[in-house]
Amino acid sequence: MHADRFDRPTPPVAPTAPGLSVDELGRGTFAVAAPRAGHVDLCIQSGSTEVRRRLRHYDGGLRWDHVTGMTPGTRYGLRVHGPWNPEAGLYGNPRKLLVDPYARGISHTSPLLSSFFAHEVDAMLDPVGEQLVPSGQDDAETAVWSVVTSDRFDWQGDLRPLVDWDETVLYELHVKGFTRLHPDVPAEQRGTYAGLGHPAVTGYLRDLGVTTVELLPTHAAMDEPHLTRLGLTNYWGYSSLSFLAPEPGLATAAAQRAGAQAVLDEVKTLVRSLHAAGLEVVLDGVDNHAAEGGAGGPSLSLRGLDNREYYWMDHGSFLDVTGTGGTLDPRSVHVMDLILSSLRYWVEEVHVDGFRFDLAATLGRDERGFRPDHPLLRAIATDPVLRRVKLIAEPWDVGTGGWQTGSFPAPFAEWNDSFRDDIRAFWLSDRAVRRRHGTDAVGGVRDLATRLTASSDLFTARDPENLPVGRSLRSPWASVNFVTAHDGFTLHDLTTYEVKRNEANGEDNRDGTDDNRSWNHGFEGEPEGHDDEAGALRAARRRTARGMLATLLLASGTPMLTAGDEFGRSQRGNNNAYCQDNEISWVHWDLRPEDRALRDSVKALLRLRAEHPQLRSPHFLRPADPHALDAGQVAWFGADGIGMEHADWMDPSQHLLAMLRPGVPGPGGTEHLLIVISTEAQRVELTLPSAPWPEGPTRVLFDSALEDQGDLPTGPVQGGRVPIGPGSVIVLGITPVERLS
Repeated sequence: MHADRFDRPTPPVAPTAPGLSVDELGRGTFAVAAPRAGHVDLCIQSGSTEVRRRLRHYDGGLRWDHVTGMTPGTRYGLRVHGPWNPEAGLYGNPRKLLVDPYARGISHTSPLLSSFFAHEVDAMLDPVGEQLVPSGQDDAETAVWSVVTSDRFDWQGDLRPLVDWDETVLYELHVKGFTRLHPDVPAEQRGTYAGLGHPAVTGYLRDLGVTTVELLPTHAAMDEPHLTRLGLTNYWGYSSLSFLAPEPGLATAAAQRAGAQAVLDEVKTLVRSLHAAGLEVVLDGVDNHAAEGGAGGPSLSLRGLDNREYYWMDHGSFLDVTGTGGTLDPRSVHVMDLILSSLRYWVEEVHVDGFRFDLAATLGRDERGFRPDHPLLRAIATDPVLRRVKLIAEPWDVGTGGWQTGSFPAPFAEWNDSFRDDIRAFWLSDRAVRRRHGTDAVGGVRDLATRLTASSDLFTARDPENLPVGRSLRSPWASVNFVTAHDGFTLHDLTTYEVKRNEANGEDNRDGTDDNRSWNHGFEGEPEGHDDEAGALRAARRRTARGMLATLLLASGTPMLTAGDEFGRSQRGNNNAYCQDNEISWVHWDLRPEDRALRDSVKALLRLRAEHPQLRSPHFLRPADPHALDAGQVAWFGADGIGMEHADWMDPSQHLLAMLRPGVPGPGGTEHLLIVISTEAQRVELTLPSAPWPEGPTRVLFDSALEDQGDLPTGPVQGGRVPIGPGSVIVLGITPVERLS
């Protein structure tokens, strides 16, 4: 009886999710979400032959079947037989081999080819005729194939660093650009995952004092048609071909030759190496759009499978709130499943420590606009795997109501563009206006104070009523503070250019923002020569850069540095270098003495931040009580040492602000800090606050007026007055009197 039962054919069991699920012998099931498709063929590459097998079963929108022989290294793709009606948003064309959305490897990096378009295109990749006509060209010989990979990898006891949010310092970099020119990385590893994991690089990052590396997109990507026409590439990678497969072009040549498994293993080795150095890994994820763009784009994966299921369509037209021509539809259960599955994969199988979500407002949209309680955002925030890692939203997109800074639900952190804009204005554009117009009445310190205290105006705005006093659903670390990012001027260029220099991008300098809030310090661009005037100009720019870095790294919230800002990296005035895979974007490591001095200033600031817990308060700050000081408080003073009054906050000619951050009380506690930030044009004598505020020996811990922090005065401040240089930040440490014995 038992033999008879087992001899009978096993009835088909529908898979519960899309993708390939097989055992070590390659036996199992394959499924893909394509509810509007007539038929879907699974295509296996066998030598020079393509073997096609129709997926026979349909369940819940999934086309699926049992499979055998799907062992690691097997190349496969999909062909969809479905309606062709572009006006209705339908692009079925079985002549195009499509990438499995759940593939964990792809065959190779490819330029965008005319054969990838489901419709006829000309040599410039533009549609032929007024209406899209289906292409008759089969692209099997040129297509990017999905590749089966194994999850086996020797993690060697890998341990996540598990850096608390209040101790986190983010460092944003591009895998290729950071090491492409690094002299201490072997030539064959430069510009690759392996190069980033090299000890010379991980040692540098650890020595700098950052805790968490945020990588620009590493998903497999494809260039856009307009870049292909210009002979350029999407260097940043914000144009995903796959959400699970890593980009082969960022791997070593040896790994690319060996295939998808070697590429994936190189990525895992990078994560393991960064973890061994105590560094977390956050991936920049593009979950709001894909490389297929909008109308007229190629058919690479999702569009050919079921365009109307994956893309947000409005009566056959692509809805675009991402600026790329098309937007993935976060209302679709299949889009939600793809995003969640990809995120879980990167955490569970590749051990990454979090994600930065590009244009994250898109992920929270429905027919009414953005909503913080969107099912997708709730699913991410409550997922038992994802809620254990860092989640960072870029809280805007280009659609109506797209600016949502402060609106995301816990446990998301958010890029704080208000911090960026207000700090740039305080240090740069306001000073430029004052200099040009000979007036002091431009600027003020009110917005500066708000940004220094983690922007509670934004991050507590959605708190429900009747919370206990001083409590919020958000924390200061939710504000990811930055003055630069990959998008925009570098810190050096903010002090050097007031007009963008994007001609190399091929768009007649029309691309990139014009709202830079930069200041060239009186001369546009780099000065020629090395005379005293040029030297003074360069020194003034470095001084401003040190002041901005100090403001960033001493503020409440989570600071984010952009790679190379710590030593003055320039992009020659290009503020939109997304397509510059060359020395405009690559980090240069031939540092001059002044570059090393700037880097050492960043190290000193990060040591201060690490050593003084009051700079990393887990709660939004309360007004200081001089008779019961604690590390969760703040007090504000002017140059006269007197507390700020309403009129002072409203005075646009006030350009100096002293912020008292009380130390941790009791034995083993930390000293009080008085942080003085000034963009006054002249030197100012600061009077230290007198009793009932902290009194005791006071020493200078940091002075941005100095190129070399080794030149700080060694003795205590005398006479209760401290000189503050023009455009400077000084940090004073005040030892409590009760600790003197």
